[in-house]
Amino acid sequence: MLEELRITGLGVIDSATLELGPGLTVITGETGAGKTMVVTALGLLLGGRADSGAVRAGSRSARVEGSLSVSELPHVAEAVEAAGGEVEDAHVLIARNVSAEGRSRAYVGGASVPVSRLAEVTEPLVAVHGQSDQHRLLMPRAQREALDAYGGAATTALVNAYQALYAELRDTERELSEVTASARERAREADLLRFGLAEIEAVAPQAGEDLSLAEEEQRLGHADALRTAAGSAREALSSDEGSPDALAAVSAARVLLESVRDHDPAAGELSDRIAEITYLLSDVAADVASYADGLDADPTRLASVSERRAALTTLTRKYGETAAEVLAWAEASASRLAELDDTDDRIGRLGERRDDLVARLAPAAEALSSRRADLAETLSVQLRGELASLAMPQARLEVAVRRTPADDGLMVTGERVRFGPTGVDEVELLLAANTGAELRPLAKGASGGELSRVMLALEVALAGTVSVPTFVFDEVDSGVGGKAAVEVGRRLAALAATAQVLVVTHLPQVAAYADRHVVVEKASDGSVTTSGLTVLDAAGRERELSRMFAGMAESETALAHARELLEAAGHG
Repeated sequence: MLEELRITGLGVIDSATLELGPGLTVITGETGAGKTMVVTALGLLLGGRADSGAVRAGSRSARVEGSLSVSELPHVAEAVEAAGGEVEDAHVLIARNVSAEGRSRAYVGGASVPVSRLAEVTEPLVAVHGQSDQHRLLMPRAQREALDAYGGAATTALVNAYQALYAELRDTERELSEVTASARERAREADLLRFGLAEIEAVAPQAGEDLSLAEEEQRLGHADALRTAAGSAREALSSDEGSPDALAAVSAARVLLESVRDHDPAAGELSDRIAEITYLLSDVAADVASYADGLDADPTRLASVSERRAALTTLTRKYGETAAEVLAWAEASASRLAELDDTDDRIGRLGERRDDLVARLAPAAEALSSRRADLAETLSVQLRGELASLAMPQARLEVAVRRTPADDGLMVTGERVRFGPTGVDEVELLLAANTGAELRPLAKGASGGELSRVMLALEVALAGTVSVPTFVFDEVDSGVGGKAAVEVGRRLAALAATAQVLVVTHLPQVAAYADRHVVVEKASDGSVTTSGLTVLDAAGRERELSRMFAGMAESETALAHARELLEAAGHG
């Protein structure tokens, strides 16, 4: 329950505190006095959109604070603690700041939270209804949502089950459409991959083969030049012709140093080192000779290598810079081809999944539709009773649940009907306000006053299934007067027996039923302060009702009417 509301810098309200209690609280006042700002403040606390234009002129920001009692709402206390806030003595302080620049901050239990989290915490606590909700009630979507809400948790479960299947069906159909539409392109891609893989398979390259073949081709192509160079090198190292060579020169040097070894050990060491060179030269000369002997010109092998390199070059021009990259492309393409070749099977699997989902969706739709039909009958009876108590005894109100045939629709109870994300039903409230009148949609058959009472009747009906502890009504009695206004007041008082009800009204007949009557008055400078929010005593209520009746608080005739009305409402 909302126990206190503090407003600072919002609209015409400079600074004001409104203490609330159980039962029915009405807020009245002259036009423009700031009554609706109370509802605007509540909207901010419920996470509504922040409008910098609502910040009072000359103020840097607007602030709204609310004190909530959650002693009987353990789930709310848990939500507050989950948001990082604190619950003290079963009370929670919530707040919202809106700067003149439009920046907004929210607080729950002393913790700064996103506005969305504030809305999550407060949404189950307060239901606000204004004239805009009356217009929303004219929309079929709102009427369907109201019927589902009337059905409680059982209906919510049916709606959720249907919507989960419907969403999965739509995803499957979308995927199937995409795969089918791209089948031709995928087939073309698969053909190109098969051609490339066949071409690579025919050549059968090996990793690194292109590099080794390039080296071999160079060697075979220059065999004569290599043989000549190697022969000359061998001759220079160790000549068979008796010509001066490196080995003879080194051997001579060794002999000279060896001859003087006895005279100087250092000469002997140098001789030993030259001996090592001699052995090395001998080995190198032998290796060069072996290399030269192995260099044979082989035109046949050269042609084979060149042909093989040409085949590899054909692949590397298309599929990679090297043979290794060509093989990597082949591996990736084989995997992709397997995926593409699975297209037909995938289409088949998706089709089977779609058919299975349709088969499961039909009974889910039928269960939800049947539930709605039963609810519609029950709600229609209850609403007619509520309207009778709201001075519309001759009114007939019917909650119609219909299905629309469609050739491509969902098969439900033997016929194909149109279906969508909310089911197969079209829900519409039909009203015949007077005896003999035809049932017509609310948008076409209800006046403003009748629409106000239909909405109130619907809220009363929903109050029995939705555990919202606080209801706020902002001039929902618009277009109502006379006896109908008295009945609206009486019904609001009945609702207040089980919930906290806050009503902004201009009707004395409604205000007379209040357990607490608050009047909003502007100061001489046009602002509203705490002193401008007055909880009226018995005499004050008489004067305020007199003002609401005749525009004159001290009119004896109006005062008499006010006393009579208060007595009729049980407050005399």
